[in-house]
Amino acid sequence: MKGIILAAGKGTRMYPMTLPVCKPLIPVYDKPLIYYPLAVLMQAGIKDILIIVPPDEMYPFIKLLGDGSDLGINLVYRIQRVQRGIADAFIIGKSFIGNDDVCLILGDNIFYGENLEESLAQACSNKNGATVFGYYVDDPRPFGVLEFDKNGRAVSIEEKPSVPKSNYVVPGLYFYDNQVVDIANDLAPSERGELEITAVNRAYLDQGRLNVIILGQNFTWLDAGSAESLLDAANTVMNIQRRTGKQVACLEEIAYRMKYIDLPQLRELGENLIRTSYGEYIMQLADN
Repeated sequence: MKGIILAAGKGTRMYPMTLPVCKPLIPVYDKPLIYYPLAVLMQAGIKDILIIVPPDEMYPFIKLLGDGSDLGINLVYRIQRVQRGIADAFIIGKSFIGNDDVCLILGDNIFYGENLEESLAQACSNKNGATVFGYYVDDPRPFGVLEFDKNGRAVSIEEKPSVPKSNYVVPGLYFYDNQVVDIANDLAPSERGELEITAVNRAYLDQGRLNVIILGQNFTWLDAGSAESLLDAANTVMNIQRRTGKQVACLEEIAYRMKYIDLPQLRELGENLIRTSYGEYIMQLADN
């Protein structure tokens, strides 16, 4: 399975903060925002990852993450020249995806939970169709909203409805079989002029091939798409790390735990960051 991070948003809702740097590169507490979606893909066992970036923004991403070899993964980059919606990622990434299945995650989404890797493994195991997640929110109107029948089966998805049919929304993490490339190619732009990811999910739903995994309230999902939600995300990450003593989205730790790198490589990565609490955390892992 291939992975895609759609990190092409300029973050206009967060101006002037994002005028000099695109949103996925701004910090969420002690690490760049893009670390969080990249961590999810790595935890899902995905090593070949495409990062889609805005025009003229590729160099800062490469400076931060390189080709991924330090983490035992393979990172490549493509530009989204015009923001045409989330589903455009499959058109931009067509040659990268090839004949593989693909997981797409949005560059401003944060997922955390003790059982996250189990849910990711469950999603990866579905080789026929699509798997999305359902997450309860108090106000679902800004999102794609799921409707369920009496048996708990998804029967509809609506994008940003004024009268939602449930409080369960689809967060920005999606698993698809290879047919998603053809589905995205056949999409017509919405009234907003975008290729909507909800239209992709609805196509799988109409085929009877959409699987929904409900994330319980023990999971944390954060959409860091505004100044307020960015602050909430930073505070949430800080509180989790203080409470548990563990880093959220420590790429080096995940790479080591997933056996993408060995202990000497982990120690070398920690030594490069030794003057920071993040580097000290890595060194403690290497020494235990």
